[in-house]
Amino acid sequence: MKAVFIEQHGGPEVLKYGDLPDPVAGSGEVVVDIHAASVNGVDWKVRAGGYGQLKFPHVLGRDFSGVVSAIGEGVDDLRPGDAVFGVCEAGQEGAHAEKIAMKAAIVAKKPDGLSHTDAAALALIGLTAMNAIEDTLKLQRGETILIQGGAGGVASFAIQLAKHIGARVFTTASAANHDYVRDLGADEIIDYNARDFAQVVANCDAVFDTVGGDVAQRSFAVLRPGGRAAFIASGAQAPKPDRDDVTSLRPPVGRARAHLDRIAELYLTGVIRAPHITRYRLSEAGDAHRLSESRHFRGKLVFEVR
Repeated sequence: MKAVFIEQHGGPEVLKYGDLPDPVAGSGEVVVDIHAASVNGVDWKVRAGGYGQLKFPHVLGRDFSGVVSAIGEGVDDLRPGDAVFGVCEAGQEGAHAEKIAMKAAIVAKKPDGLSHTDAAALALIGLTAMNAIEDTLKLQRGETILIQGGAGGVASFAIQLAKHIGARVFTTASAANHDYVRDLGADEIIDYNARDFAQVVANCDAVFDTVGGDVAQRSFAVLRPGGRAAFIASGAQAPKPDRDDVTSLRPPVGRARAHLDRIAELYLTGVIRAPHITRYRLSEAGDAHRLSESRHFRGKLVFEVR
């Protein structure tokens, strides 16, 4: 199979596009012929060595959509020919390839009304946003939330989900993306290049930060007493608040078929739409990584594999 892989850590120049052995389905696994796979910020961080030493060659990529081509022993709820989408279990990668073998229990069937490209774009961002907004922050109707970095993939899903719940949504975005995030449902938009969000927003019930760095630490200032904040761009641990009357949380991103089924349902019922997508071929992985690492793009980057 063709795949994007690395044999050492480094910049985009270490990415290789070439042939690797086809995977084989083990017990409880399926092999999926990948049609589309998304590019996530974690991909360039893994490539650069930010997640420790790997066993080389290492195929990058965590979420995908495709068609089951083989099943392993014990798999009785999927069959060859089923269209599916999913996210690799924690500790596994390999979606930036023509094929992947993975645990069948965390793969979901892809409905006909959801394209492979959109399914790949929604899988990991949907799991992340739902875990943060619903399971961790437990956002309620009538509450106010600030979502940092509104034009990004996870944040764009989170804005729509928060509005569906019935919350009032503030978000930060560059001026060029204001129409985009407003169309997603954001009530108030702050141009982070022109205004300090901490001078505009106050007494929020919740914050969801997808940016990290100084933005994460300053986000505590906009919370009301008793407010809570969730962080996905500050490493494995949530940052420590500089005040003792708020809660800082790091959402887990569990892999579960039920969550993927719900992503599909939210999409099909019009609650959530796919983010803006920039498409690449697998052989263009270097270009995709350079744009991803710049962090100045809208929505999601997706490899269209076949």
